[in-house]
Order: sequence, then structure tokens, then C-alpha cells
Amino acid sequence: MSQPNDTPAFQPAVYVYEAPLRIWHWINALAIVILAVTGYFIGSPLPTMSGEASDHFLMGYIRFAHFAAGYILLIGFLGRVYWAFVGNHHAREIFIPPFHKPEYWSGVLHEIRWYAFLEKEPRKYTGHNPLAILFMHFMFVWGLLFMIVTGFALYGEGAGLNSWQFALFSSWVIPLFGQSMDVHTWHHLGMWWILLFVMAHIYVAIREDIMSRQSLVSTMISGWRTFKDQRKVDDGH
Repeated sequence: MSQPNDTPAFQPAVYVYEAPLRIWHWINALAIVILAVTGYFIGSPLPTMSGEASDHFLMGYIRFAHFAAGYILLIGFLGRVYWAFVGNHHAREIFIPPFHKPEYWSGVLHEIRWYAFLEKEPRKYTGHNPLAILFMHFMFVWGLLFMIVTGFALYGEGAGLNSWQFALFSSWVIPLFGQSMDVHTWHHLGMWWILLFVMAHIYVAIREDIMSRQSLVSTMISGWRTFKDQRKVDDGH
């Protein structure tokens, strides 16, 4: 009769994501959910209710929630840019990708093959893998910036010509796109761009947590990346 193996699994831990970054991640996620839901109803309003408008302020509450979440997104983004400079090197990964390094693109190719089930073994990274950095830089960072700029350009129209929102955003964004309705259209398309990223991000995080023998989801809660094998890390950190 075989004896049970009492040897504990190998699970070293590395502190990766600092508290400000983790807090920003979850607040930002909540803000995006609120913006997506309220933005959808702003673009496709609910049917008109009977009775006095003052008795049914539903669209007013939806717009308020959208604007409040927009301010949270903007403040959080500015704070995240600041933390990219004062935080650890993992905080800078998605803002300053190492596109100039040949080994980075080799890692991107490997990750594409890994996600396509053409590689048998995943590589081991303390931070984001090269493909994640690429997608987060272009789809997430630039996507958020696009949504902030176009969103505040539309907000500035209602705030008025003398508002700082109009001066900083509406005054040049709307003429750049042609007219206000064009900005609305691109802002709406940008929402789906961000939602596509969110869906892919959630899928990949859960997939890697299961298949790559390293933690992802729990890392963004605790800050610690745990590994379940003794392979050397591929990013050298």
C-alpha cells in the first residue's frame, strides 16, 4: 500500500504589485463597469415614462453616475501615471514596454503560441508576460486615454464655453473629429473596444491561473505572485 506524499508543493512568492496599484486596479474596474452600463443607456435611452418629468429623474441619475465614474477614471489614470514613476518596475511595464529588445518580441511570439495551444510549457514571469504588456499598452492605456479625452470633450459641451472641460477638451477634440455627433460615435465605439479588452483580460487571467502554474487573480488582491514549480523566471526579475 503506497504512502501519501506529505511533501508540500513548491510555492515561492514574489511581491509584485504594490497597494496603490492594486487599489487603483479594482476601483478602475468598478468605474469601467459603471461607465459601460450608464453609457449604454445614455446612447440608447429607456422609454419615456408617463407623468411629470420631475417625478422620474432616472436618466438624470444615470448621467450623474456616468459623470462621477468619469471623474474617478480620470483621477485614477493620473494617479496611475504618477505611480508608474514612483512605484517599482512592475508599475511601469504597461506604460514603457521594452519594444526595442529582440527578446521581448521573442516572448510575444511564444505567448501567442502558448495561448493558441501550440506550446507545451508556459514561460514564467514575475510581472506581466510580453503579450499582456503589448495588449495592455495599446488596448488599455491608450484606450482609456481616448475615452477620457472624448468623454470630457462631450462633457464640456454641457458645462459651457467658460468651463475648463471645454477649454481643455471640447475646444479642439470636437473640431478634430468634425462635429459633436462624430465624437459621440467614436466614444461609443471606444466603449466596445474597452469591453473587448476586459473580456479578454478576464479570460486570460483565469486561464493562466489554472494552466501556467503561477498565480494571477490572487496576485492582484494580495500583491504576491506565487509559483508552483522551481523553473527559472524568464523576465530576469
